Amino acid sequence: MVEKKTKSVTNRKRGRDWLTTPDGQPRGYIQPDKLTELWFHTGTRCNLGCSFCLEGSGPKADRLDFINLDDARPFIDEAVELGVSQFSFTGGEPFHNPHFVEVLEYALDRRRCLVLTNATRPIRLQWDRVTALASKPNPLQFRVSLDHPNPEKHDEIRGQGNFIAALKAAGRMHELGFGVSIARHNGEPADSKEEIDRAFLPFFDEVGLPHATRIVSFPELHRPGDRPEVPQITENCMTTYKTESDRAAFMCNFSKMVVKIHGRMAVYACTLVDDDPDYELGESLSEAMKARVMLRHHRCFACFSAGASCSEM
Repeated sequence: MVEKKTKSVTNRKRGRDWLTTPDGQPRGYIQPDKLTELWFHTGTRCNLGCSFCLEGSGPKADRLDFINLDDARPFIDEAVELGVSQFSFTGGEPFHNPHFVEVLEYALDRRRCLVLTNATRPIRLQWDRVTALASKPNPLQFRVSLDHPNPEKHDEIRGQGNFIAALKAAGRMHELGFGVSIARHNGEPADSKEEIDRAFLPFFDEVGLPHATRIVSFPELHRPGDRPEVPQITENCMTTYKTESDRAAFMCNFSKMVVKIHGRMAVYACTLVDDDPDYELGESLSEAMKARVMLRHHRCFACFSAGASCSEM
């Protein structure tokens, strides 16, 4: 049994740079409003070992542990009490976690769910169990990783044949009645988002995906532990350049992520900051929702400048 900490992590001793920028200005922040979406990190183990992975996942990656139903159940139940609308799951590769389908079944009995997946071998090995999820009382959506509308470029990182494998899996998901969206990388700055997205359409036609299938693109977010230099976000930035509705759209305003690290469950501010222990906000969702989220992490600047978000809500 893991011994619970006696001191709340919301009272942890953080450095001066938590509250102020290097030049002493008050740092920008988000004060969470309400919990609409709860994310679970299923663990950093993955069947693939992509060099660009923002979670540093791979076949032997152990930065974050696999979760199981006993781990997830208390947070799912608490989130329902707090009025959550959706549970979302990321990894690693969720279906590489041997406990994941059991967790997903429990969550789908209570709210709609979103699962981020590479849609390769791990999910194919469990198609029977996945198919059965269509009978659950709440809808299930999959976000399938297709990094580029060029199969060769996709497979350079993810492995030979994995573009077609993931594409076919996405088509099958749609046939089974599940929601489907696509995750891709942003191109170079000169690339046209609309042009790149349109290049996926012939592939959608091959497997019966609608042309209206949502494509979510992500900027460069770097690997866990990287600390690229980015402009600082001050309180003045948040009030001068962001409206109230803009601030409400930050993920840390309406969502949290639950992780298992070194055998202990913890709540982090969002899906993008689990490599920084200062963003651990509590051992319960109620505690975490009270904590002000300071926009210090370099990925916070991606949210501020590019509107980056893992959420589809």
